[in-house]
Amino acid sequence: MAEFAVGLVAAGLGAGLAMLAAETLRRGRARAAERGAFFDEAASLFTRPRRGMGSAGFPRLAGHYGGAGFDLQAVPDTLTFRKLPALWVLVTLPRALPVAATLNVMIRPTGTEPFSHFHLLPDQIAAPPGFPDDCALRTDNPGALPPEALLRPHLRLFDDALVKELVVSPKGLRITFLAEEANRGRYLIFRDAELGRNPVAPARIRPHLDALLALCADLAGGASAPKESRTA
Repeated sequence: MAEFAVGLVAAGLGAGLAMLAAETLRRGRARAAERGAFFDEAASLFTRPRRGMGSAGFPRLAGHYGGAGFDLQAVPDTLTFRKLPALWVLVTLPRALPVAATLNVMIRPTGTEPFSHFHLLPDQIAAPPGFPDDCALRTDNPGALPPEALLRPHLRLFDDALVKELVVSPKGLRITFLAEEANRGRYLIFRDAELGRNPVAPARIRPHLDALLALCADLAGGASAPKESRTA
C-alpha cells in the first residue's frame, strides 16, 4: 500500500513537472513572438524592409527611407547593477562619409553601455561650447573632427531626453535612444526584466531617420549621395 501511495505521488509530481515544462515552453515561445514583432510597426516607414534577428533574441530591421538605407537594432541591457533593465534602439545610416575621424557623443556615460564602442575610442576631449552639458566626447583622431559649427545645430536631437548617443564616422551615422525600461514594480518584486513586448511606434523612429539624413547632407556638403557602406 505504501509503495502504491509513493507511486501515485511520483506520478503526480511527474505530471506536474511535465505541465510546468510545457507552460514554460509556451511562455518562452510567446515572449519570442512578442520580441520578434518589436519592429513590425516601424517597418511601415521603409520601402523594401528586411527583417532579421540580432542579439539576445531581439529583432533587426533594415530598409530604405528618404532614398537612403537604414538599419535598426534593439539591444537589451540587463546588467544586474543597473537601476532598471533597459532596451535600446540603434538607428544607423551606413554610408561612406567625407570625414576622417570617428566621433562619439554620449550622454552621461557609465562605462557599461552594451550597445556602444564609446570606451574603445582612445581620446576623450572636452565638450565645446553649445554641446550638451552632461555629454562626453571620445574620438580616434582629435585633429580630424568635423567642424563644431556644422555639428552644433544637429545637437538638438539631444533635446529628447531618451537620446543617449550620436556617432559620426567615416562609415556612417548612428543615434541610440532608450526605447523602454523594465516595469519597476515587477522587477523589484519578481526580478521580471521582460522587455520589447510592445512594438515600437513609427513616430519614435521617424525623427531620428530625418535627423541622420539632415546631418549626412551637411557632412556631405551638398555633394551627390555617397556610396553606402556595410557597417557603421
